[in-house]
Amino acid sequence: MNKIITIGSRGSKLALLYAQKAKDKIIQNTNLSEENIVIKTITTKGDQVQDTRLSEVGGKGLFSSNIENELLNNNIDIAVHALKDMPAIETKGLRTDTFLERNDPREILITTDKKKLKELNLKSIIGTSSYRREFQIKKIRPDIDCKLIRGNVDTRIKKLKEGIYDAIILSYAGMKYLKLENKISEIFKVEEIIPSAGQGIIALQCRENDSKIISILEKTNHEETYKRAHTERNILKVLEGDCETAVGIHSKIEDDEITVEAELFSLDGSKRFYEKKSSQIDKFKELGKEVGQILKTKSKNSYKR
Repeated sequence: MNKIITIGSRGSKLALLYAQKAKDKIIQNTNLSEENIVIKTITTKGDQVQDTRLSEVGGKGLFSSNIENELLNNNIDIAVHALKDMPAIETKGLRTDTFLERNDPREILITTDKKKLKELNLKSIIGTSSYRREFQIKKIRPDIDCKLIRGNVDTRIKKLKEGIYDAIILSYAGMKYLKLENKISEIFKVEEIIPSAGQGIIALQCRENDSKIISILEKTNHEETYKRAHTERNILKVLEGDCETAVGIHSKIEDDEITVEAELFSLDGSKRFYEKKSSQIDKFKELGKEVGQILKTKSKNSYKR
């Protein structure tokens, strides 16, 4: 392929590291070279709106819609996304079916004095932009106050240092990519705080009729991550999950079995619906749909009482 392939990415330091990782993996798995692929930076609405919850101004699509429009308008060939930032329902005309090997999906806490969550002072303020994280934290520490924080990782750490927050909660994968592990005060097990669906997964998206790019991406796909991504996303699809839906989902594969656990919170966080289920690995898509349906039924039945 002589044509230059353009990868579209958000412009944050972390997003560009993800895009570079995608470029490296494509080169590693195909006959393409460094000169064949360029990275184009795209500003998203999610980067522009920094003082409001995403759910109040359009949901997860704020991070992906501008990049997807560039893809639909043939200005880029491949879009790179953090899978957890993508809406559950695929945009018409596009295909998200390639995933790089999953990074660590766990959540981490950063405090200025290295205190863990259970050691924080009474009524400490934790910065998060996620209802899911807020409800999960309050399950462990009901006295904690959660306050909205937006911006990239560096911005959030700066706000912590300025004393606006006593702690912030972020994803481990981002901290590792940015080589900021030394700032971590606590790493939560996935059983303590179930991550967002697809957390730690880099997704590559293209036009659904672009057979040349699809064949390139197929060579780059990580099979186990592909199965885990679809299992987790299928739960979201059934729940019609977006930023307004506080839901944690995490899957793991052992031998020929896949297990997924998921929790769904009511809008105010007062009710929690939980399900854990396993199946044969080849039934991964069905497993996601089944667990999604169970959670949906549990939550609906709860409101009927």
